[in-house]
Amino acid sequence: MNQFLEWSPLIVFFVAFKLFGLYSATGALMTICVLVMVIHRVRTGRFKPMQVVTAAVAVVLGSATFLFHDVRFIQWKATVLLGGAAIAFLGSNLIGTQPLARRMLEGVFSEPLQLTPRAWQVINTLWALWFAMLATANIYIARNFPESVWVNFKVFGISAAMIVFMIPQVVWLSGKLKTAGAEGA
Repeated sequence: MNQFLEWSPLIVFFVAFKLFGLYSATGALMTICVLVMVIHRVRTGRFKPMQVVTAAVAVVLGSATFLFHDVRFIQWKATVLLGGAAIAFLGSNLIGTQPLARRMLEGVFSEPLQLTPRAWQVINTLWALWFAMLATANIYIARNFPESVWVNFKVFGISAAMIVFMIPQVVWLSGKLKTAGAEGA
């Protein structure tokens, strides 16, 4: 259920675009982002920070899209979120006890990983660069291709790119697990 909730804004946006066009998809996206945030709050008693940020960006840029009758505003949503993620990853190299990539990726594994702080910084920087590249690609495609190409890139391209980027890291990190036998050696 949680996975469906997380993916529902993307699904609703895509379906609404295919059935009714970009303006309807924008309204549907604004609504579902707020709804997902509220459902999570009701179920867990707290807001998820990323859902709050996503909903805020969707509502602000979606409102601007309607107010100015200009789709460029909603097309910037992914770029704003991905660019913000890039900045957060870069900033975590300088602020905090652990880079954001370490906090995120260590949660995937049940056992500790044997990586140096420098290796975590490199991985973290790669994540920042990846997000920056996707943010740039999003706005480039939005500006230079038809709406339908941009929507397909936003829904399928960015999602697939994230999976392709993560799989090699997870496989590589799997080999870095600190096992009980390795601790005694």
